Amino acid sequence: MNKETQSKSKEAAEGGNPACPPTQDRQAKISPGKAVTIPEAEYQKLIQDAVNYKDQYVRLYAEFENARKRMERERQEFVKYANEGLIAEFLNILDNLERSVEAAQAKHEDYEAFLKGVEMIMAQIHEMLKKNGVKPIEAKGLMFDPHHHEVLMQEETDGHEEGTVIEELQKGYTLGERVIRTSKVKVAKNKGKS
Repeated sequence: MNKETQSKSKEAAEGGNPACPPTQDRQAKISPGKAVTIPEAEYQKLIQDAVNYKDQYVRLYAEFENARKRMERERQEFVKYANEGLIAEFLNILDNLERSVEAAQAKHEDYEAFLKGVEMIMAQIHEMLKKNGVKPIEAKGLMFDPHHHEVLMQEETDGHEEGTVIEELQKGYTLGERVIRTSKVKVAKNKGKS
């Protein structure tokens, strides 16, 4: 046997020549310099397991992507129609307001009835807001709170403690615990301070 034939036989025994793989056993290197012999049947099983795991991964990834896209579509739908109930209630209020305006345009000079209609509409709005967790912020007579109030004006006075809200120029509201609009207020300032 010449040197070339011996070299090829040695490579085939070590599994180094893919053109001439061993028929019974395969060798796998675990760490540099060390090799373990794996029976051919076990090697083929490992190959098949790897193919199966890859197939499972691809399927799971596709399912995950489909679920993610479906959740995103559902979230967009929810955001789009989240206020549907609130808008339906406002439409009822708008109907009442339109009827009041039509009555006023018909040149009925019953201002008391018109005023009563507007007050009823306001009460309906306040009730709807309350039902949806919207509450007015208390301001007048309280100390200024930067989390709930916004100062638009100051007035020098001896009748109130400095920093007391003496007038509410625009109501503020909370939705649950969150301030959705601060109260616009006028606060007391001691005379002589600048």
